[in-house]
Amino acid sequence: MVLVIGITGRNCAGKDSVAEVLGRRGFEKHSLSDVLRQELRERGEEITRPALIAVGNELRAAEGPGVLATRVQNLMQTDRVALVSVRNPSEVEALRALPRFVLLGVEAPVEVRFERESKRARESAPASLAEFKQLEQRENTKDPNAQQLDRTMDLADHVLVNDGSLALFEERITSLLEGLE
Repeated sequence: MVLVIGITGRNCAGKDSVAEVLGRRGFEKHSLSDVLRQELRERGEEITRPALIAVGNELRAAEGPGVLATRVQNLMQTDRVALVSVRNPSEVEALRALPRFVLLGVEAPVEVRFERESKRARESAPASLAEFKQLEQRENTKDPNAQQLDRTMDLADHVLVNDGSLALFEERITSLLEGLE
């Protein structure tokens, strides 16, 4: 059965956790951010969060706001796919052209997400909660060629809240998936 699940949400909300659970259930996993990482590698540029955002905005301006969704479709090899980091309504529009596409929104309180970000030690992590919030504001624009997380979340077919233990979140994911399959 064809089922392509797009996953959207703010930084450290639990998008990758959803993809991991889906992966254990046989879903092929891809991230729209991987398209950006590949682009930066090909250019010989350092992979940082600001660089990922900048190249994403650049590609959307040059090739249209749905470009990342279009490019990631070239990587899909099966009919059960989890696509992480859907961040623009035009990406959703491009993915809705696929048979049986469902968009999942993932939410978690900002304080919880900042704590997770601090533990990750990823590319250019913000040093304070205030800096984390400020970065998120810059990522949520009205520019059609940039990230529009609020507008993308509004398009979600289902929303999962990740405000407790990982075990509880996995139960929520599994329950939702059983309703989709």
